[in-house]
Amino acid sequence: MAYYLYMSVPPITLSVSEARKNLSAMVDHAHSQHAPVYLERHGRRVAAIVDADDLDALLALAEDMEDIRAAEAARAELRRSPDGAIPWDEVKRDLGLG
Repeated sequence: MAYYLYMSVPPITLSVSEARKNLSAMVDHAHSQHAPVYLERHGRRVAAIVDADDLDALLALAEDMEDIRAAEAARAELRRSPDGAIPWDEVKRDLGLG
């Protein structure tokens, strides 16, 4: 959802000094429009102002993606392993869990 919101409103780009003069308006824009306000220094983007709830949603999505990639890597490793999966009962026995 947050990705869709960020893709539907064009972002604003300002110099850091301009943003400083209009900080309240830039925060209001990021919050109400769900669009980032990029800050530039010497023509290079250095920071962004984003709505806090949108950032939380994006961070949660990033964490989910990290978990998905880790699971994909584990499945790929399992496919490459000549021994295949180790039965759960064997793992528990090796760890002294039952």
